[in-house]
Amino acid sequence: MIEKKELRKRIKALKNELTAENKQRQAEIVYKKLEASDEFRKANTILMYWAMSDEMPTKSFINKWFADKEIYLPVVDGDDLRIVKYEGEDKMVPGAKYGIPEPAGPEISDESQIELVIVPGVAFDADNNRMGRGAGYYDRILNRIPKAKKLALAFDFQMVDKVPTEPHDIKMDQVIHA
Repeated sequence: MIEKKELRKRIKALKNELTAENKQRQAEIVYKKLEASDEFRKANTILMYWAMSDEMPTKSFINKWFADKEIYLPVVDGDDLRIVKYEGEDKMVPGAKYGIPEPAGPEISDESQIELVIVPGVAFDADNNRMGRGAGYYDRILNRIPKAKKLALAFDFQMVDKVPTEPHDIKMDQVIHA
């Protein structure tokens, strides 16, 4: 089985080949599927992520939906993530650790209110296994909100035959891909 380090390297190379047009086309396909899903339609409180440049773009989707649903985003706090309400782009501040914009709104009072988590990742497989960047942020946060549905968004090339897994890795309920 391929090592995590090698798989991350291979996916990074494929991401570098992705054109802006192809990225946009795949994002449109993925978001149509997400919007049609029962998990998204039923959820009122959603934890998403503000995409890095090499991830499925989330900015326009978040801006489309935050007036209708409670959208929360992660804020890096040391080795953990705090969950903070998204209140618009004008209330975003540069993240201290990675420079990813983070919301400056109120922190969620009860994490168990989150019904759906949209999870980023590097690679996924048909068994809904996910491989992240290796820091474990999302495995830790998903352990804190076990009842929330977990959906991942992926470009077509992020789907691989088998993701190498470890006992602490948390499976997704579904991986939505182009």
